[in-house]
Amino acid sequence: MTKRSPSAVDLLISILDLEEIEVNRFRGRSPQEERQRVFGGQVAGQALVAAGRTIDGRDVHSLHAYFLRPGDPSIPILYEVDRIRDGRSFATRRVVAIQRGEAIFHLSASFQTPERGLEHQLEMPQAPDPESLPDTESRMRAILKRIRPDQLTKELKAWIDRPRPIDVRLVDSPRDPFSPGKRPPRQLVWVRANGRLPDAPLLHHCVAAYASDMTLLDTATLPHGISWAFMNPRYQMASLDHAMWFHRSFRADEWLLYAQESPSSSKARGFTTGHMFTRDGRLVVSVAQEGLIRPVGRAKGRS
Repeated sequence: MTKRSPSAVDLLISILDLEEIEVNRFRGRSPQEERQRVFGGQVAGQALVAAGRTIDGRDVHSLHAYFLRPGDPSIPILYEVDRIRDGRSFATRRVVAIQRGEAIFHLSASFQTPERGLEHQLEMPQAPDPESLPDTESRMRAILKRIRPDQLTKELKAWIDRPRPIDVRLVDSPRDPFSPGKRPPRQLVWVRANGRLPDAPLLHHCVAAYASDMTLLDTATLPHGISWAFMNPRYQMASLDHAMWFHRSFRADEWLLYAQESPSSSKARGFTTGHMFTRDGRLVVSVAQEGLIRPVGRAKGRS
């Protein structure tokens, strides 16, 4: 019998399965891809795994994080967990991600014992079914056909060819990366894990954290006609901070409509928000993020 090669989502699950090296200390690794820095969603998901491994009987309800330094994907990441508080209803954890003795990421997460209370939510936006939209692989193939050989850098080709654990389907017609044009700062995106996940609520929360960093900062570039960072050397783009609130239970391997908008961009920072809805209209996750969108000529001497 032929052994099945691991899928992209299998690799994501393995990346999120941290090694516990001692009490409150975990080691994570990055996928073997041609990246200059660690993907922000990866380090957020791994840090949440580390925090969740020190919790019993409670679900995460919020996280707040700062991206401090670019992570190096060629070496492991050490996650140190500080057990700030264990109360009757809530528990708080602080996690610092470290490489070469320096903090690259900081996360605070709060966990809650399940309770009953008031219920209301925003209405889910109207959107076509995800099955009617092109998948990520189809969009990447279409882009590859249009790139001239002199434009196809090693980094860009690796980004296009990379196995993707998250299927992302854009409700609006995809932007032309060669001539993106200007649009209002909002978009709808269907997302889900590109394969079945184990029945572990923490893993689904962590996969959602991974996916939540995808396409979100792009929303702040829509009114300015800026193409993706990989195809636009004129701008430096990176996540600065990230917050999430988990409202209701969900599965990250089932379709979630990610409604995103950017209320403001100023001082080389773009502010974005997002809401994730299940197909039956339940609001399950809210997200807020600010990211760096800096003209490259102004980046000298700054961190």
